[in-house]
Amino acid sequence: MSLNTQIFVAAILGVAFGFLLNQFPNTQFLENSIYGLSIASSIFIGLLKMLLVPLIFSSILVGVSNLEAGHQLSRVWKITLACCVTTTTLALILGLASTHLFNVGQGVDIALFQEAMNNHKSPDTLTPSSFLTNFIQNTLINPFKAFSEGNVLAVVLFALLLGLALVQGGERFNGIKQLARQFFDIMMMLVGWVMKVAPIGIFALMAKLIATEDISILSRLAEFAVVVTGTTIFHGVVVLPLLLWIFGKMNPITFFKGTRAALITAFATSSSSATMPLSLKCTQENLGVRPQIAGFVIPFGSQLNMDGTALYEAAAALFIANLMGLELSITQQIIVCLTAMIASLGAPGIPSAGMVTMIMVLQSVGLPAEAIAILLPIDRILDTVRTVVNVQGDMMISVVVDRNTRDMGEPS
Repeated sequence: MSLNTQIFVAAILGVAFGFLLNQFPNTQFLENSIYGLSIASSIFIGLLKMLLVPLIFSSILVGVSNLEAGHQLSRVWKITLACCVTTTTLALILGLASTHLFNVGQGVDIALFQEAMNNHKSPDTLTPSSFLTNFIQNTLINPFKAFSEGNVLAVVLFALLLGLALVQGGERFNGIKQLARQFFDIMMMLVGWVMKVAPIGIFALMAKLIATEDISILSRLAEFAVVVTGTTIFHGVVVLPLLLWIFGKMNPITFFKGTRAALITAFATSSSSATMPLSLKCTQENLGVRPQIAGFVIPFGSQLNMDGTALYEAAAALFIANLMGLELSITQQIIVCLTAMIASLGAPGIPSAGMVTMIMVLQSVGLPAEAIAILLPIDRILDTVRTVVNVQGDMMISVVVDRNTRDMGEPS
């Protein structure tokens, strides 16, 4: 049985076991079961938290150091970076707007994680000016302190600066670059190990959630899944093709015909990394993108351009806040957008690994990491759709960059 199937089956069994526990209220069986489920779920969440900081650090460091591939093509990577920021920002705005528009999650308060929320500091009173001051004070710090305290934003900033230094240093730092890539490979291996025990953690989290909460949470969850899926598809079918038509001068129908194989593979595997070879083939052979451009933009985008992931994580944070009765201020929603953008940069291109970086988004506005239990039953389903949009965005940007750098001739 594949991991995808295991996770889905575990979620279903967890819901069923939760309903079973509801038939034994105020009994020793219920108490013992909740205790056991709490231990199992705590281990799973703890493993995700343990991997978060080193995964973000190594992923961003390796991604930025890949800029060296375009070191002599400053115009190429500047256009690429501008496209990535633009499409991700639009995805974030779309995700928050759709969640507000449909009021997803409002009307049901979840008390399961109330204790964790009470012990978590929430930046409710931050004004824009105090937020900027707080941001500077908490990011420009000793990187070792940031690692030890789990200060993700400070770790991200240090990784960005270190990556740029590796690019600037050129061949002198090849040893460090190789070490960084090997460390990232190790982190990906650890994520793979955690994913193997994910079915157990998901079973425990879902059973505990159903056994202790109102089952109306399931209807809200289905509502959220429909809204996010529809919004993600809208971004992929309307927003990205419109940008392609305006800036890439390409007919969207031509684009979809040429990239169909890669998009289907992305849907089937839920992995932008596994789809990358096919993405390169489609963009070069079917869309006419120069190999030098595709060879830079596609790997760069698979690491640092994830529109679907950013949209999902921003919408999910607002959805969970609504469920828990927490009204996020404008400042907090800006924090969600910034954090979701950063989290999407560090999300590995493998199935469900985005749940690791989702913790970062939740904690940025005072929501407990344990709240990802609410999202786990539908994460695998939504992962297929957002992966398609992630891959589509990379190929679309490669076309735009190629069309806007033709006057440069063949890059070296």
